[in-house]
Amino acid sequence: MLIAVSVGTDDLDSSIAFYDALLATLGMVRTAQNATEAGYSAPDTPPIFYINLPYNAAPATSGNGTQVSFAAPDRAAVDRFHATALKLGGTDEGPPGERDYKPGYYGTYCRDTYGNKLHVAHVPD
Repeated sequence: MLIAVSVGTDDLDSSIAFYDALLATLGMVRTAQNATEAGYSAPDTPPIFYINLPYNAAPATSGNGTQVSFAAPDRAAVDRFHATALKLGGTDEGPPGERDYKPGYYGTYCRDTYGNKLHVAHVPD
């Protein structure tokens, strides 16, 4: 069972600013922080997503084939997530839209300012 997922950064403060705004589009907030990392989740729950300075002090890199996926409450949240990511300096990896994965599946792909690939989708029950 997964406890949490983390991605690396070389500038924790700029990444916190990016993720504070981006994850707010999904109702997530920063629920933990120390000198080397920040964690996010729904309010009053343990963090499930972290951004962190690499422990070995080497430069942060994005993983080839690595992707972090988030659930959106509705299609509008998917659209807000994508627009916010681009506004904050992220890059587009696939605009919001329906995908053939499942009927009604609506998602988008982008990268954060360090190249970490992010995906958000609204998947109806």
